[in-house]
Amino acid sequence: MDPLAWEVIGVIDTEGDCAEWTFPAEPGSVRTARAAVRSRLTAWRLDNVGDVAALLVSELVTNALRHATGPIGLRLVRPDGARNVLLVEVSDPLPDPPRERAAQPEDESGRGLQLVASAAHRWGTRPGEGGKTVWFELKIPG
Repeated sequence: MDPLAWEVIGVIDTEGDCAEWTFPAEPGSVRTARAAVRSRLTAWRLDNVGDVAALLVSELVTNALRHATGPIGLRLVRPDGARNVLLVEVSDPLPDPPRERAAQPEDESGRGLQLVASAAHRWGTRPGEGGKTVWFELKIPG
């Protein structure tokens, strides 16, 4: 059995230039989301951003698990010829936007959005019908 199959609520689409999944609000979803990102980026021959994309998705899915309840959406949009940028979106049902904070050296959490801000080309949030979406873009080298 596919290891992704048992932890995904729904696969909306994984064909073409967009891939979308919905994960349950459970700790195992972080690992499954990372695996889904790596698999899709390998299929798109975008392995060169796979590690960074998987790391940032881990941070955002973890934030969604920590602060919201309900399903977590993940969407990847492959770059087109005009824009050499991978778009990644993580959605959850909590309408409140995330807050970046300055973590102290002894803090065990609080660095996720700082990591996203430093590794991504751009990032932001937007409200949705039933919550919010946190997105980031990664430049594709080459």
